[in-house]
Amino acid sequence: MSRVTHSVAMSTNSHRTLAAHLLQHYVRSRQEDLCFALWRPSEGRSRFTALVSEVILPANNDRMLHGNVSFQGHYFERALSMAIEAGTGLVFLHSHPSPGWQGMSRDDVAAEERLAPRVFAATGYPLLGMTLGTDEAWSARLWFRRARGQYDRQWCGSVRTVGDGLACTFHDNLAPPPPYREELRRTTSAWGEAKQLDLARLRIGVIGAGSVGGLVAEAMCRQGTEDLMLIDFDIVKKHNLDRLVHATPRDIGNLKVETSAARLAAGATSGRFRVEALPHSITKEDGFRAALDCDVLFSCVDRPWPRYVLNTIATAHLIPVIDGGVRVSLTAKGNMRGADWRAHAVLPGHACLACIGQYDPADVALERTGLLDDPTYIAGLPKDHPALRNENVFSFGMNAAGLQMLQFLSLVVRPAGIAIPGPLNYHFANASLDREEGLHCREGCYFPDLVALGGHSPFDPLLV
Repeated sequence: MSRVTHSVAMSTNSHRTLAAHLLQHYVRSRQEDLCFALWRPSEGRSRFTALVSEVILPANNDRMLHGNVSFQGHYFERALSMAIEAGTGLVFLHSHPSPGWQGMSRDDVAAEERLAPRVFAATGYPLLGMTLGTDEAWSARLWFRRARGQYDRQWCGSVRTVGDGLACTFHDNLAPPPPYREELRRTTSAWGEAKQLDLARLRIGVIGAGSVGGLVAEAMCRQGTEDLMLIDFDIVKKHNLDRLVHATPRDIGNLKVETSAARLAAGATSGRFRVEALPHSITKEDGFRAALDCDVLFSCVDRPWPRYVLNTIATAHLIPVIDGGVRVSLTAKGNMRGADWRAHAVLPGHACLACIGQYDPADVALERTGLLDDPTYIAGLPKDHPALRNENVFSFGMNAAGLQMLQFLSLVVRPAGIAIPGPLNYHFANASLDREEGLHCREGCYFPDLVALGGHSPFDPLLV
């Protein structure tokens, strides 16, 4: 395991509230501002993420604006009391009159060093300090207790904002921008150098290394992704060879993730490409924690329980999930009636996987108890039950993977300013593409209530 790294994430709604407050005086007077917020932990295998949630805006007389800005003691005490009551950490946020990732002045360091002992003693969590630049770029650091009365500042490698697309700010020393590569000249020319730097530095997780997942991974390594994680416990079988882009007859019996990883490393266009092959299930602790180390996850699975876990990660841990798949329908005589493939992004503020029908919550319970792997139980299922659907061909998987990649690129590149195109559904029989916009969770769905709760979520998606 690599050393623990740190990051911060927040929803678009939280970002908008904070930016509106912290930058409200900038255009007129370049006046800085400040406020507090709460944060909750998201603990991955090797990355610790602070999830910013409730914003605590100042009331009258809570702060003093004098070019710089300072807060009154009663404002800090009120915010700290709220953190104690909620069982969360405390965030101290302020703005700077310049763009990009921000460093810290002596006054900034002194202010956060004074707060760190009080916050840790009261909450048990390190103080999270954040600075907002004039271009709405965030920077962040956590203050960890080293010894009695001594606190060390640990810079976070990135801050991501999730909801209306995906926006990331990177600490260039911890996540260095990749140098120019001639291999990526045409890719970079499609959306510009700035977007390419963002795309390359995102850590991508592909859950499921089958027909769709292998093609998604191939696309990612060709467009310059530096850090790719493959999670799948299955092995290559003879009947997989018509669909697995990286497998040959010599790979039968080998792990799918290791088979793909070897081919991806040979064809990667990034000079710093790293692929990690993890033979785990996303429904088990090792796979779940590894997934929390990623910035974006591709759901290339066909079972309800993994999708339920990924649904939880997308909302509670603020990691966008790009989901999709293929469905083939047959006549009673075994002829093709039709085929459909779809792709969609799961983020806070948009419909979750359960509400758009990608899995039935009742089937999650069946899979958890092992019934979906019980031949006797499966024999009694309706012929059109998802557990019995296994028809697929390479061409269909290729198109499904393409739709998922387009969803991902929309999140980051925002072509024509559109970050969330909505679920895309392609119908093979009549060659039509449906686009669904403005979908939200149904009334009574509890996933919107999990946003940014991280490890404080009341539901354990791994619980059997």
